[in-house]
Amino acid sequence: AVNKRRNFAIISHPDAGKTTLTEKLLLYGGAIQQAGAVKARGNQRKATSDWMELEKQRGISITSTVLQFEYERSVINLLDTPGHKDFSEDTYRTLAAADNAVMLEDAAKGLEPQTRKLFEVCRMRKIPIFTFINKMDRPGREPFSLLDEIESELGLNTLPVNWPIGIGEEFRGVIDRFTREVILFDKAVRGKQSNEKRMSLDDKELSKYVEKDLLNIALEELEVLDEAGSKLDKGKIFKGSLTPVFFGSAMTNFGVRPFLNSF
Repeated sequence: AVNKRRNFAIISHPDAGKTTLTEKLLLYGGAIQQAGAVKARGNQRKATSDWMELEKQRGISITSTVLQFEYERSVINLLDTPGHKDFSEDTYRTLAAADNAVMLEDAAKGLEPQTRKLFEVCRMRKIPIFTFINKMDRPGREPFSLLDEIESELGLNTLPVNWPIGIGEEFRGVIDRFTREVILFDKAVRGKQSNEKRMSLDDKELSKYVEKDLLNIALEELEVLDEAGSKLDKGKIFKGSLTPVFFGSAMTNFGVRPFLNSF
């Protein structure tokens, strides 16, 4: 059924973590058994047949890889945009077939040239943009400065769905703005999966995991967002003028599931 189908492409600058995020998304969909193995399995090859029809209708050829997986009863097609700098026709073609885009940013670098170019292609087509701010467990910029940059330079309103507690060495997790739950980041051995533990903001045990000052800063920032930030408006998200924002670390697999659930 078409209404269960979700197509998206990831737009990013080289090295922002696109391959890693792609792997982790496929891991959740059960398309691959272990990270480090982005290869089509047998029944994934049939994904290409879905596109033949689309190619005929649109009169274009979609040569890029399509990675298909199921998640929560939806069929998700992840269109792989070629990542080279020379910005080829392939990239435009892939974006022509995408219904949504995930804008992936490195928390230390913010908006980068390739991302801006790809964003303009998405803007022309008015497609919904979801933003994933990656590498939160490494030194990076203040979350507000990253949001301001998106708002002022891309003219895109931002709606953080979750909000980080600390950054870099002090990154402790995120607060889900809509459920008011804390999703805790545990510093796993490098390259290993981080476990996402969920706790209520009022849980007495929370102080064992998160220092009071770090939590207070995050809560103060959330108050500012609640008062001055954008409100949830699905119409604006679908038109591509409001982007839901997620914070995480694709390398440790932290924040990928909350993103997929919202998506």
